[in-house]
Parts: sequence; structure tokens; C-alpha cells
Amino acid sequence: MVRQVYKVKESDPVRVVIEKFIEHRISGLPVVNDRNEVVAYISDGDIMRYIGKHDDHVFASYYYTAVFKGDNEEFHERVHSLLPLNVMKMARKKVIAVDAEEDIEQIAAILGKKRIKKLPVLRRGVLVGIISRGDVIRHSFQFIL
Repeated sequence: MVRQVYKVKESDPVRVVIEKFIEHRISGLPVVNDRNEVVAYISDGDIMRYIGKHDDHVFASYYYTAVFKGDNEEFHERVHSLLPLNVMKMARKKVIAVDAEEDIEQIAAILGKKRIKKLPVLRRGVLVGIISRGDVIRHSFQFIL
């Protein structure tokens, strides 16, 4: 587990998230409130969904056909319009986290089954660390190899 957790506040704009992604070469951040409780998680996938090309949708019935254009903005416009948005508009509110006393086997199972890269680690609901797949691998095999 890494105890120095990079995180953002729920009141921060997405610009702060992007700056931390770039500065620390990371791809996800817990979003915390003033009590350091995890309220959401934002990842590079959330950013990709916003800036990526959005498909057109066609809805048709016997009497009516409508085409909703997916992209009204160009790529660079979507990138710029993302930066001032509040992080909570994009972050996932359903956060999978583990307790600080959780078994390493259970953590490995969650990371593998849910296909996620990192889990926030909580003690009495407060963020105390983050654990990644790599942390589990290193911990599990360091004494064997």
C-alpha cells in the first residue's frame, strides 16, 4: 500500500486532476471531501469518454425519425471545455474501496474480478492509502523470488 495518496477535493475543477495525472504520471485519483472521506473516483477512462468522439444516435419509429448528433464540438474544444468542469460531474460516485485490515487475498480477488488497477484503502471511512495490482504482486512474491 502507498500511504502518500495523490487525491483531489470534491470542489476541484478537472484541470487539477489533469495536472496531477501529468505531474505524477498516474491514471486515477480518489476524490475526497473535507473530512478526507472518499466520495468518488476519477480515472483516465472518465476523461477519455468525455474527450473522445461521440457517435450519432438515430431514433426511428413508424411516424418519426430523429438524428441526434454526437459531436457538436471539435476535439480541441472538448478538451478545453473539460478543464473548468467540477470533478464531481465526471467522477464515478460508486467507489470500490478496501479496509486497511483487509486480507491481501481478498484485495487480489477484488482487483482481479473487478478489473480495476487501484483501490483506495480506508480506516474508519477515512482515506489512508491506495493499493495497486503491482503492490499486491510485489508483496506476494518478494520473499519467494
